Amino acid sequence: MNVTFRQLRLFLELANQRSISGVARHFQVTQPTVSMQMRELSDEVGLPLYEVIGKRLYLTSAGDELARTAKVMEDEWRAYEQCIAGMKGLTCGHLSIAVVGTAKYFMPCLLAAFSKTYPEVDIALEVQNREVILQRLRENRDDFCIMSIPPDDMDIVRHTLMPNPLVMIASQTHPFAGQQGLRLEKLCGERFILRETGSGTRLACDWYFASRDFLPQVRMELGSNEAIKQAVAGDMGLSVLSRHALNTNLKNHALAILDVLDFPLQENWFAVHLQGKRLSPVAKGFLDYLQANAGQPLAAA
Repeated sequence: MNVTFRQLRLFLELANQRSISGVARHFQVTQPTVSMQMRELSDEVGLPLYEVIGKRLYLTSAGDELARTAKVMEDEWRAYEQCIAGMKGLTCGHLSIAVVGTAKYFMPCLLAAFSKTYPEVDIALEVQNREVILQRLRENRDDFCIMSIPPDDMDIVRHTLMPNPLVMIASQTHPFAGQQGLRLEKLCGERFILRETGSGTRLACDWYFASRDFLPQVRMELGSNEAIKQAVAGDMGLSVLSRHALNTNLKNHALAILDVLDFPLQENWFAVHLQGKRLSPVAKGFLDYLQANAGQPLAAA
């Protein structure tokens, strides 16, 4: 087959986005250019690689196999490029990081500092919910996935980065604000606003509450830390969030951290990748940087 790297990269992006127009925007080319390249690629393979039904694009079996092959080839070539750059003493290359939503409160600052030290490194940061991050991990799409509760059903390597304390919060006007040594059973009549089912924060909450035979009255489930903070500040209920999701000066946001026994719940942040993955020199350097710099203590409330 006479297939070019450019065609494979276009097709790999098509497999990710399932949109010709999306591929065109990503590579800054016209839609007819992408369509022509895809037709030529299908002709070389000798089988249709995708089909459009209604307004949705679906890969065929041949397309699925080509996407997997193209991903392996792209990863191998990128690793080779960065290996050669390392041999030349260069600190350049590509770094792809995917993080769950709560990690957006600290990861951009770490990436910015790393970028100042290594300005030639091209960095891509993807912020998504836990379900999407797990899928990206399963597909080996990134150098690292940053999360607090790694999956048990994948063969992975986890690198501990820093603590992720989970605290219970209320509005500043709540009767429990300022009280010391609150017991969990005292909260039985309180309503809770929690993260959505399946998120790392919710998994930790559910495990802890179940271990204490405590059934919270869940008034609302929200997929946004910011929305939860606004709801709690409005005295709609209590919540449990990562300390990283809270601003240093809580008084400016009408929130208070409650002094509840067993809290904060002590979780950790991890950098995760599939077992057997070959880390590029840039990825290894970034991991070393993370482990040296990510554990800065949180400012006091």
